[in-house]
Amino acid sequence: MRLLVATDAWRPQINGVVRSLEAMAAQAPAFGVEMSILSPEEFRSFPMPTYGEIRLSLARPGHVAKRLRDLAPTHVHIATEGPIGLATRQACRRQGRAFTTSYHTRFPEYLSARLPVPERLTYRALRRFHSAARATLVSTPSLERELQGHGFGNLLRWTRGVDISLFRPRGVGGFDDPKPIFLYVGRVSVEKNIEAFLSLDLPGTKVVVGDGPARGDLQSRYPQARFLGALAGEDLAEVYAAADVFVFPSLTDTFGIVLLEALASGLPVAAYPVTGPLDVVEGSGCGVLAWDLRQAALGALQIPRDRCRRYGETFTWRESARQFFGHIESAQAD
Repeated sequence: MRLLVATDAWRPQINGVVRSLEAMAAQAPAFGVEMSILSPEEFRSFPMPTYGEIRLSLARPGHVAKRLRDLAPTHVHIATEGPIGLATRQACRRQGRAFTTSYHTRFPEYLSARLPVPERLTYRALRRFHSAARATLVSTPSLERELQGHGFGNLLRWTRGVDISLFRPRGVGGFDDPKPIFLYVGRVSVEKNIEAFLSLDLPGTKVVVGDGPARGDLQSRYPQARFLGALAGEDLAEVYAAADVFVFPSLTDTFGIVLLEALASGLPVAAYPVTGPLDVVEGSGCGVLAWDLRQAALGALQIPRDRCRRYGETFTWRESARQFFGHIESAQAD
């Protein structure tokens, strides 16, 4: 399989879409796949106001069409609905190429959190975008049901994984701050609902890892919390392992790879009972899901860390890649 993946999300962005695609690229040779990425690196771009490191690419349809002809991929997957995704969709349809898509982000909810745009209008546009695909890959059963309720069809399940050799319990290091340590990792922006975490009356210390447009405001209003900025690799893994509870306040994420990183590090989860946490954590005994986030955070302190680690080890990038490449191949088969 010669696979071209078109994505508007790529390095230096740090998010679940980028991590997932990087993991698929790393796994591709093991599945006999030659994978190429059509990313913002090939186009001029400009920053999006209030979106921090995210940039909007000026994808040229002619360039995208030429790339498709030159690469002659046997399969095409469109990961995002931005300018690159739109240009690739247009080129595939004009060249008579089949393609698949994936649904990573609850963009209607994100957009309505920032602008007075009705969610139904955004869902209508997204439904039209994905309707031309042979299949749309979604991360969880609850997201699949949710999208079906919005009229989406041809949905296939693609779960996510975690690097269990990097994200693991560690017996050394830690924070000098008062314990317990309640940790958030992710983008620091309004749609992540981080203020719901920072405003909780909890003992110990709240720690935020990540960057984004809301960081300055939140840091000034919650000076008692520690903001460590964006971390990656060993630095990030050490912070996970040194914390006591992972608090995930988002109401709009479709999955949350950070949940898997926390669990693999032996960290119990506190979250709302919504898409993402419900699919990953519910029934595992590795977290507390409740509309009272304070209750969930305090309850999670009682969960054994070794239980979380064992459960986290069941999510592998190899299994994720098996699903990803298998669905793309079967969906686009003649």
